[in-house]
Amino acid sequence: MRVFCASIATETNTFSPLRTDLADFKESFYAPPGEHPETPTLCSGIFPALRKRAGAGEITLIEGTATWAEPGGLVNKSTWIHLREEVLEQLRAALPVDAVILGLHGAMIADTCVDCEGDLIAATRQISGPDTKIGVTFDPHSHLSAKRVQNADIITVFKEFPHTDFAETGEACVDLTLQAARGEIAPVHSVFDVRMIEVLPTSRPPMRGFIDRLTQLEQTGAALSVSAIHGFMAGDSPDLGAKILVTTDNSKQEGDLLAEKLGLELFSYRGTTRPEFLTPGAALAKAAAHPDGPVVIADVWDNPGGGVAGDSTIMLRRALSIGLSDIAFGTIWDPMAVRLCHAAGEGARLKLRFGGKTSPDAGDPVDGDVTVLRTQRNAVQSFGQSVVPLGDCAVIEIAGIEVVLNSNRAQTFSPDLFTNLGIDVAARKILVVKSTNHFHGAFETVAAEILYCAVDGPYPSDPRRNAYKMLERPIWPIVANPHDTEAA
Repeated sequence: MRVFCASIATETNTFSPLRTDLADFKESFYAPPGEHPETPTLCSGIFPALRKRAGAGEITLIEGTATWAEPGGLVNKSTWIHLREEVLEQLRAALPVDAVILGLHGAMIADTCVDCEGDLIAATRQISGPDTKIGVTFDPHSHLSAKRVQNADIITVFKEFPHTDFAETGEACVDLTLQAARGEIAPVHSVFDVRMIEVLPTSRPPMRGFIDRLTQLEQTGAALSVSAIHGFMAGDSPDLGAKILVTTDNSKQEGDLLAEKLGLELFSYRGTTRPEFLTPGAALAKAAAHPDGPVVIADVWDNPGGGVAGDSTIMLRRALSIGLSDIAFGTIWDPMAVRLCHAAGEGARLKLRFGGKTSPDAGDPVDGDVTVLRTQRNAVQSFGQSVVPLGDCAVIEIAGIEVVLNSNRAQTFSPDLFTNLGIDVAARKILVVKSTNHFHGAFETVAAEILYCAVDGPYPSDPRRNAYKMLERPIWPIVANPHDTEAA
């Protein structure tokens, strides 16, 4: 059996002041055919899973390009066309194939193309033919279009937020797609539009129990795959919002009923799923008063994983204004400040302006006398089995506060972001991280408490105020009763 695989992935915040081009993909992750590392990245878990099958003699694997860009603004037209044609040419050269498996994100939007993944999957279908089985993986923060569902035989989606199951999702996609290619299953999709956009962390109830039940449905054979698409509120897409996807073995009617049941249950959770979001002052005061440490504060809206710059200074300036110390901040994105610190060298004392460069809503730059504690070329952090590049980094101290400055935008995933740069997290009273929930799995084992802080900034965090132009369907909370039902 001949199988082709490739991965093009990013998450597009159409409201972001940033733009995404080929340099962003190559800075974050770019592996030409045959050069994918042994460990998976967030959206390329299919590669190591397929290599296992090839190593066992089960398939002949033809690898295409795998690439990922840190979430950002619109992908420019030439970059999208270049990456799309690069993979499609590789597919043409690989023909004939029995299966194509793609590792995608699902929220990529380019200038002139609002549904990049749907476009790629449809082109893959046209090239590979009607009998080839196509499998894809998605992040739940994606836009599930009809074009994707119509052209893909298998779709698996990370269940966890934080996305701790990305490798398992790739393995599931590979397993089901190969079963379909062998004729052992006849997959059919059922989709229910939940008509809701909300933050849905699975590390806490009610989503914890909901996701456990989806897994149980797969384990008991009620469906081949059951997925909850959360949607991505910062992406202006006609398919914005939560959806339930059920894939059954030729049981369309049962799948439709199950998708609707699960979708209405998910809709009933609206307004109850978010953790308590504190103001900056309240979060810092609560953390400072805690008898133990470290207390982790998540700056949820200045999260580079949501497509913003990650250079907001609002939390740092608040901590400085009230005289707090014994804090480590990870991170503030500022390549120029990093360059100046590297030029000055470790131990140097200098006046430095940093942060607050990309948006008027991210706070003013910080000006101060700083000490360069650490400089590091090509720093990294981990996210499960994946290695995440931070680029050149510097650790500075200002008024008793340590700040990690990075040159590659990245949200905080793991405490090793700090420890790799010489910061002892156990010895700090407060750790401020920029992430919505992906940090949770790694930090919960070291944190005395985890707090979530909602800082108004460049991220479009209130769908009721977002200037969506592509969205035409009624969804909650923009519309109170989008299903127009008595129960709602």
